[in-house]
Amino acid sequence: MFFPFVVSLLFFLALFLMTKILDITNMVVNYNIGLDTVLLLLFYTIPRFLEFVIPISIMTAVLVTFIRIDGDNEIIACKAFGISIYQIVPPVLLFCMVGSIITVFITIYAVPWGRISYKKITYEAASSFLNVAFKERVFNDNFKDVILYVNKIDHKKNLFTNVFINDQRNPDAASTIVAPKGVFFCDREKYAFHLRLHNGSINQVNIDKQSIHSVNFDTYDMKFDLKGALDKAKKITKKEKEMTLAELRKKIKSSTIKDTDYYKGLLEFHKKFSIPFSCLALGLIAMPLGINTGSGKKSFALGAGLISLLAYYILLSAGFIFGETGFYPPVLGMWIPNIAIGCAGVFLLMKASK
Repeated sequence: MFFPFVVSLLFFLALFLMTKILDITNMVVNYNIGLDTVLLLLFYTIPRFLEFVIPISIMTAVLVTFIRIDGDNEIIACKAFGISIYQIVPPVLLFCMVGSIITVFITIYAVPWGRISYKKITYEAASSFLNVAFKERVFNDNFKDVILYVNKIDHKKNLFTNVFINDQRNPDAASTIVAPKGVFFCDREKYAFHLRLHNGSINQVNIDKQSIHSVNFDTYDMKFDLKGALDKAKKITKKEKEMTLAELRKKIKSSTIKDTDYYKGLLEFHKKFSIPFSCLALGLIAMPLGINTGSGKKSFALGAGLISLLAYYILLSAGFIFGETGFYPPVLGMWIPNIAIGCAGVFLLMKASK
């Protein structure tokens, strides 16, 4: 079972990573990040995919293995020598258990670490982007409600010459700022981005009051927000999927109201164990599906395996949806898919043994 497991793992992992290619390509184009950052982003994304890919690969490996064994008439040979199918089950369960242990480690430790690291490197890429994103004689609209035009840029000194800014962050009045010189600098520790202008003027227009104010300044500092990302970056708040087991337990115990956040915490807590143990349920149902396939029935076994896998994830999705609303306890929503698929596997195994 090991070789088909490795092949399935690599195939499905590549398939899942393709869903992130568009996001990372967007960062490469817009943020001008390097190859090392791209590789880090992909590396930090792998754990969240592995928690789903490993159970799928376990099921695929068991199914393909027993389709081949049955196709070589080895099951018939075993029965002819008085070897029961139940005697073949322990190695399969051991193989699935190893997959479950690895997946538990990934869900408890690797997934939260990967999500937080991905978020941090995204913010770091955004801060690095600000040093190279500005172009001369181009209207830069990278900042929310602010349009910036610079005639000449010295990237080494972060010096801007002939700066024009249209600032619409104040809903009551729009401001137009003009300055012959400006310096842009970044406080990476606080994720703060500033532009200091010198010897310029501010023209503020209030449409409701139909008034115009003009002010000259020697030095004027502006702080920018990159599409709202900077405010989030000042304090990286962990979501349920980014929390460790201890943090989830603390969140659940400290919740005084059983609201959506409380149920999300419970769902994520039980998911860290239910998904790893799906390796046992999916592996158990894959074994009888691969037995007694015979000639011409291999496609039926593969189709039945795919339907079983879809049924598991449909039940899991339903558990998330109804568990968040408190329609039924989150523990049921996360464990019912394993119980249903596991029971189906036991029933099919008993039927195959006869």
